Amino acid sequence: MSKGYSTAVVAKGPLVFVSGQVPEAADGSVAEGDATEQARQVFRNIEAALAEHGTGFRHTVKLTYYLRHIADLAAVRAVLAEFLVHRPRPASTLVEVSGLLDSRYLLEIDAVATIPERTEG
Repeated sequence: MSKGYSTAVVAKGPLVFVSGQVPEAADGSVAEGDATEQARQVFRNIEAALAEHGTGFRHTVKLTYYLRHIADLAAVRAVLAEFLVHRPRPASTLVEVSGLLDSRYLLEIDAVATIPERTEG
């Protein structure tokens, strides 16, 4: 079974640090449903933040997960596999927390990614 993360990742170049993302859409609505739906929204938010800085999940080197219920880990990992299809996977940390900013949130995730060099073409 794959761990779903790397023990260590070496990063070169400039980095982008994405603040903790919650299951809230741009319009402020909170993703309805279970941890799977909330995780999809969180990963979409991270993807958008990375894209704003010219990078993406392929260049992600670290993820930190904050879960309200550790039982949701399998659902979150399944969604992770939808977004992070490359290897090696980022290094990661998982913390179960008693609460988040909004009681409707089941998770929050922050990220660190490298910004690839742009080549003139």
